[in-house]
Amino acid sequence: MYPAELVKPMREDLTNVGFEELQTAEAVDVALAKEGTTLVVVNSVCGCAAANARPGARMSLQNQKRPDHIATVFAGVDREAVEKAREYMIPFPPSSPSMALFKDGELVHMLERHHIEGRPAELIAENLMDAYNEHC
Repeated sequence: MYPAELVKPMREDLTNVGFEELQTAEAVDVALAKEGTTLVVVNSVCGCAAANARPGARMSLQNQKRPDHIATVFAGVDREAVEKAREYMIPFPPSSPSMALFKDGELVHMLERHHIEGRPAELIAENLMDAYNEHC
């Protein structure tokens, strides 16, 4: 597990723009039981989360259509919450960072690490906005 002081700015990168931090399995269940669309970002300390995933997730929110709810879990920190979120992301293998869009609790769009790593934040945002336009 990473120290809280190390991940604090990485958490705030998303929570400062409105992402709800889910730190328990129960919080994940509650978040994904909500009606409408929910984006869940599996945050990470890795470089591709800092350079690509978090900026892409933030940029995607500038779209006219956007998820009703936005939430995040932190890999390597909130173990129980991440494990529960990944259960909802089956059949995709665990990866971090990753992003999943749910509609009424059902997975409708997934960005795995290999979709994020090495791609600019603008491309990630565009991918998410296309999903929002289709599902939100």
